[in-house]
Amino acid sequence: MINRRTLGKAVGLGTGAAAVSLTGLRSTASAKGAASGTSGAAGGPLPGGTSGPLTTFGTFKRVKAGVLDVAYAEAGPVHGPVVLCLHGWPYDIHSYADVAPLLAGQGYRVIVPYLRGHGGTRFLSRRTPRTAEQSAVALDIVALMDALKIDRAVLAGFDWGSRTADIIAALWPDRVKALVSTGGYLITDRKAQQRPAAPAVERTWWYQWYFATERGKQAMENVDERIALCRYVWTLVSPGWDFDGATFERTAEAFKNPDYAAIVLHNYRWRIGLAEGDRRYSRYEERLAAQPPVRVPTIALDPALDPFTPPGDGSGYRHHFTGPYEHRTIADIGHNLPQEAPATFAQAVIDADRL
Repeated sequence: MINRRTLGKAVGLGTGAAAVSLTGLRSTASAKGAASGTSGAAGGPLPGGTSGPLTTFGTFKRVKAGVLDVAYAEAGPVHGPVVLCLHGWPYDIHSYADVAPLLAGQGYRVIVPYLRGHGGTRFLSRRTPRTAEQSAVALDIVALMDALKIDRAVLAGFDWGSRTADIIAALWPDRVKALVSTGGYLITDRKAQQRPAAPAVERTWWYQWYFATERGKQAMENVDERIALCRYVWTLVSPGWDFDGATFERTAEAFKNPDYAAIVLHNYRWRIGLAEGDRRYSRYEERLAAQPPVRVPTIALDPALDPFTPPGDGSGYRHHFTGPYEHRTIADIGHNLPQEAPATFAQAVIDADRL
């Protein structure tokens, strides 16, 4: 999930599809939330939505990319402008099961990969360290773009996905046409992570401290216990989302990846200085330690019911975005924004592509 320090402080290949608003369109879900913010969407405030229990993708595809054999879903015309949708923890690609058809219907080629350690994505070698420092995950996506011969794309994400998209936009801006970042600027500042946050912030991060213990490690390494933990997290971070068992179980299959525990534990332990990273990523982490700005066109989304959303209008992270920019607060929606409010998220992608 997002950077506790950030909380404590308060691309396409063409443009034809970008001119179309989603106003009036619906996913398979029912209306629920509404978007509001410092700037209105091109088509005005849009309804959100809750995911239907059995909405899913079709056949998954695979491609060797960097150190991974990546499993991903794809929707829309093969020659359309590309949108890469990146999921977070504890979620999977089905956070975008309702977003993808909305964007595909507007002419976008939508690609939704399983991140390392999730679903069908596998490491190519047993010798590759099972680490998950932030630059490693970002480089996985750059490698995926290379493997699929995608020069530029709109990147859209939440949680780990936002952080990954932010990093690519900051370090490789030529690969990013526009950005939708849920939660704002999430590039981890490891030095800041060493300092105490406000008590309420520390309480929200209970699972990070749990993962730092042997008990937490044992829970994550037990498939049944990890799945129960992830389900509980869903209820805490999306308090208004009435998801059903089938919806969670569909995503929980991704948590059975043999590297899942190692990847999740390393990611959270690495952030707070309890685990070292793979040296191959050291030079990228040195650049990220400087908290580089994001210059590409960006829409930042803050779900109002997400406990990780800092209070206010995103002003705490505004200075990190130096290009065309909009901030939107999404009322009545929690952490898993694209699945809770797919039309709102899809509209943000289209609007970011037009900035």
